[in-house]
Amino acid sequence: MSKKLLKGTGFSFSWKRLVGLTGLRLKIANKLGVPTTRGGWERKLGRAILKLIFGR
Repeated sequence: MSKKLLKGTGFSFSWKRLVGLTGLRLKIANKLGVPTTRGGWERKLGRAILKLIFGR
């Protein structure tokens, strides 16, 4: 299947989802409370820094 053929159909393929890697990462992240995305890490770190500064 070429990318050109599927373009604009709303269909996407991910080998990580096929193998189950995405679901595994999600389960681990939820159990440990540790985000696996860059944005999640930044939010968590920012929240911790603000907590140190303002002591909430």
